Amino acid sequence: MGLSRRLHLRPRQAHRQTPARVSRPCGIPAGRGVGDRRDLRGDARALYRELPVRRAAIIGFAATLAALYLPSWRAVLGDFPAHMLRHMGLVAVAAPLLVLALPDLARRFGPPVVLGAFFEFVVVWLWHLPVLHGWAQTEGAGTLFEQVMFLAAGWAVWAGALSAREPLLGAGGLFLTSMHMTLLGAILILAPSDLYAEICGRAPDLSGQQLGGMLMLAIGTPIYILGGLALTRRTLLGGLT
Repeated sequence: MGLSRRLHLRPRQAHRQTPARVSRPCGIPAGRGVGDRRDLRGDARALYRELPVRRAAIIGFAATLAALYLPSWRAVLGDFPAHMLRHMGLVAVAAPLLVLALPDLARRFGPPVVLGAFFEFVVVWLWHLPVLHGWAQTEGAGTLFEQVMFLAAGWAVWAGALSAREPLLGAGGLFLTSMHMTLLGAILILAPSDLYAEICGRAPDLSGQQLGGMLMLAIGTPIYILGGLALTRRTLLGGLT
């Protein structure tokens, strides 16, 4: 018998080294890495930058509502121009300010761009049919429901456009909205007679209807175009980076 058999020698096993423990940086909780902490810092910086915009938007939204409803615009402008001023103030001024004040809510519940623009189109044109317009002008419940629908329609189109993944798609929605607003304003200006006098039970006021159409063109059209241009600019700048 050989020496190795008598001594029952076994092959020598390789020495196992346990991996060195890497200490976790101070201040990072268990289960969260350095990359996650950087993400949190980035989110905090983004929130810090958004806060002044949110505050300004909240103040602007409150100021817009006060400007629309505290003065007696009917005594100053007449029935139809006052109605149109509030309509445009809600969909083109108050609604985008509300979206900017509540960006998380807009991103979570904002509709797709096309759906939001279509909803706004339907609401605006339906409420300018003589039957619904007459109800809104003569009944308190109709007025309240109309104003709420206008704000909801404005929220839909602006939330969809400003929170869209592709800013250019949001710009398209705003441009389409400006087009149908312009068309409706032109119809009101060029109509040969007062479309709402009979159903509202008042004397015809063609000049008041024309003034209302001009307010739609002067307020709604440029705001939607500027919003679309801003989103287009964001797309172009994003393509350059």
